Amino acid sequence: MMLKTFVSYALVLIGSAFMTFANAGTAASTTTAKNSQILVIMTNHARYPSRTDSTGLWLTELTHFTDVVEAAGYSTVFASPKGGAVPLDERSLGWLYMDKAAREHLQSPAFRARLQNTLPIADIDPSQFGVIYFTGGHGVMWDFPNNPDLRRVAETIYNQGGIVSAVCHGVAGLLDLKDEKGQLIIKGKNITGFSDREELFSGMKSQVPFFLEDKLVSQGARYRKGWLPFTSFAITDGRLVTGQNPQSPKAVAEAVMAVLSGDNVAR
Repeated sequence: MMLKTFVSYALVLIGSAFMTFANAGTAASTTTAKNSQILVIMTNHARYPSRTDSTGLWLTELTHFTDVVEAAGYSTVFASPKGGAVPLDERSLGWLYMDKAAREHLQSPAFRARLQNTLPIADIDPSQFGVIYFTGGHGVMWDFPNNPDLRRVAETIYNQGGIVSAVCHGVAGLLDLKDEKGQLIIKGKNITGFSDREELFSGMKSQVPFFLEDKLVSQGARYRKGWLPFTSFAITDGRLVTGQNPQSPKAVAEAVMAVLSGDNVAR
């Protein structure tokens, strides 16, 4: 009888140890997946109010960022408000803005397939990501703000200790985001994004639904910009990383890597 009791007790201990090990393995796997994946958000919006050319994703604001983070060992997941195809801003494909790496990406069937098959933001589980990155292009001015699913995902990533990053017009994705206390996450924070001056120089004054710089200031952000327009400028404030214009996605990516490595001093 005592032997039988001892064997039963031993089996219980072995079973408990196995379950603990299994659960630890699952937790480690989940943590690893979260820490190695970056969620990249792109627009589905292609039309200007009156221009005949199309807007959409500003291509190098995607490729310059992903080239840096993927080289560092991170994987990227492409998503958009509606899912499916992401339009490309026509002007972003001009010779003045494209570089060799971006052209190679565009010639890749695998890359183009990813742009045609982005995940809808409503299907995203934010617990799987430690970083979210909002790309730009004027299209985001219409479908990033006031999107409840986009807000849910971004707020969850931020409030679980993750990084929220964006470049150029993509900073519109940070508008109205709130922390766990219900406060706007950009209020009182050093933030940049496409400036009023750059919007005027780009010839889009009459096309955009609002000026991003003005909107950021109205929400209490401490708006910052580079001395010269259309030059690389990025700023970090805690777990918020933002870049000013199409020249800034590489700097944003490098700043995100710095925060991930523990160097998260505002600069």
